[in-house]
Amino acid sequence: MAPQPPLGYNTYSIRAMRWNDVQLLEYAAGLKLDAVYLQDSVDPARDDPAHLQLLKETAARLGLELHGGDAGALPRTPDGMDATMQRLRDGIRHAMGMGSKLVRFRVAGDRASMPPGPIDKTIETMIRTLRSVRSEALDAGIKFAIENHKDLFCWQTRQVIDGAGKEFVGSYLDTGNPVFVMEDPLSTVETLGPVAVMLHLRDSVVYETSDGVAVQWVPLGEGVVDFTQIIATARSICPPIAVFNKPITGRPPLHLPIYDSAFMKKWADMRGMDLARFLVLARRGHPYEGPMVVEDVPGKKPEAIAAALQVQQLDHMQRGVEYARKTLDLGVKWRA
Repeated sequence: MAPQPPLGYNTYSIRAMRWNDVQLLEYAAGLKLDAVYLQDSVDPARDDPAHLQLLKETAARLGLELHGGDAGALPRTPDGMDATMQRLRDGIRHAMGMGSKLVRFRVAGDRASMPPGPIDKTIETMIRTLRSVRSEALDAGIKFAIENHKDLFCWQTRQVIDGAGKEFVGSYLDTGNPVFVMEDPLSTVETLGPVAVMLHLRDSVVYETSDGVAVQWVPLGEGVVDFTQIIATARSICPPIAVFNKPITGRPPLHLPIYDSAFMKKWADMRGMDLARFLVLARRGHPYEGPMVVEDVPGKKPEAIAAALQVQQLDHMQRGVEYARKTLDLGVKWRA
């Protein structure tokens, strides 16, 4: 990483605002950020080539590094592969149109959403799928950024990247998802850092329960993850990349019943040393003690708390940006 890594934000973190894309870029400029990752845009014109050109020009005018191509994830069944290939190619065109050098792609949303069959077979399918568009990505000067999500362990994601080819595939390195696969985020950074194309920071509380471990996402700097160590590690092993603040809050704790054999059956490929590091994290953790508006609860209508979520998401974003600057020494523009 560069001596002073650019600091940006992931727009999904303030999704309750329902802002258009230009507003999201202007918000970043107002915070004196250096970069924007435009994720899950709700702008009605998001796929219009003229709109993408406008975003490219706006980012240049505001002095922002802009990324935002997206190609979804692997289909669960072979009959969805044609649509997936189309999304990969559309992702390349979308990224080129807005001046992004990256296209986000995932294996799945979580392990339950993965294609049926052995994990090794899914990894092979992922590699084969990516390599089928290798020449198109290279011609466009685009890299596919594979997000470590709630599906594979970090060493398996590394297998995908190495197997497909590091010349056009890298890591969308996210520190929030590892706890959902019972992994210490520092382990994830150590494994994927050398092939990272961007780094997204999200904090978590991780703590023991009577029959397992609970995890919950919280504002950056307010959880159990040691981000001072993570950034020190990233500085030593990552190539020069931008770092994005990506709080996703408003979700209740998720219980992982790790002592239940039925639950652990789907994680049979877990390595003992990785689980041990995760348990060390849990044993020094505790529930989140700050106030939080919780939106993702079955039966709750988010419209009733929409205004509160807007306030919370902006507040958590700004608290994270301040922590990233003052504690982690990230960012460039704000120093001027």
